[in-house]
Amino acid sequence: MNKNDSLQENRQNDKQKDLLIHKSDGTNKVLTTNQGVAVNDDNNTLKAGERGPSLLEDFIFREKMTHFDHERIPERVVHARGTGAHGYFEVTNAIPELTKAGFLQQNGQRTPVFARFSTVVGSRGSTDLARDARGFSVKFYTQEGIYDLVSNNIPVFFIQDANKFPDLVHSIKPEPHNEIPQASAAHDTFWDFISLMPESMHMIMWAMSDRAIPRSYRMMEGFGVHTFRLINAKNESHFVKFHWKPKLGVHGVLWDEAQKISGKNPDFHRQDLYEAIESGHFPEWELGVQVVAEADEHKFDFDLLDATKLIPEELVPVQIV
Repeated sequence: MNKNDSLQENRQNDKQKDLLIHKSDGTNKVLTTNQGVAVNDDNNTLKAGERGPSLLEDFIFREKMTHFDHERIPERVVHARGTGAHGYFEVTNAIPELTKAGFLQQNGQRTPVFARFSTVVGSRGSTDLARDARGFSVKFYTQEGIYDLVSNNIPVFFIQDANKFPDLVHSIKPEPHNEIPQASAAHDTFWDFISLMPESMHMIMWAMSDRAIPRSYRMMEGFGVHTFRLINAKNESHFVKFHWKPKLGVHGVLWDEAQKISGKNPDFHRQDLYEAIESGHFPEWELGVQVVAEADEHKFDFDLLDATKLIPEELVPVQIV
């Protein structure tokens, strides 16, 4: 027997020994930790003596418990109730004059995307048809990296300064003493907050319109809300507002309809999206931008960087990308 044969035989003996002393699945595969260490017992903790306490030096126990503690991710504070779909973004009107971003350079260029639609206030188990703003976020998997365009279905927001955001979220959540109402800001705490924030009035007018109870995610506009900056290859800068415009148009339901639908099918929007895709009626939006040259930033009677304001489309038309 040569040296290699001897080594091979030793390996086989070690493997058989492992199968005897470690847990296996019947196909000669041994149970291991995440780091590949063979496990002979994951039912008993290493202890200080026969009846002693469990020891933290038992790394197999620590890894098993750490995995268990992290199996369920807590739901989001806002936008917990949502659903989404994979698709692609295709450029029909390239804008190299506005941006150096690679995925916007050529007509016909396709980029994989994932879109997520959501309500804001309610928990994961709440109804799709609550009167609420809707999230409309798109993740572009570009060749230069991931680009996230976070949007809402309403073009403005409640507040001007992010320092008020925790206060806003606390005000729209269910009342702390009774957890009522779910998925709705229709209580005194919210209206008290609004009464102290005159800047919120614009958003409230939208939230009380039919935009807050859309017929379908497929019939919902999306807005970047904030004013963004695009920079081209010449390092020239332009301010832009992003718009998603649904090919099916914008449609809502009546409040009475929304309440009845919520009672009969709280999954109405996610079911509508799923069944439309399953039947081949793929939802489609056009991405557009409102463009303001850097030199024109102060030509408006409002601040372009104020998220409680919008740029009227009759002043700056939306250019489809």
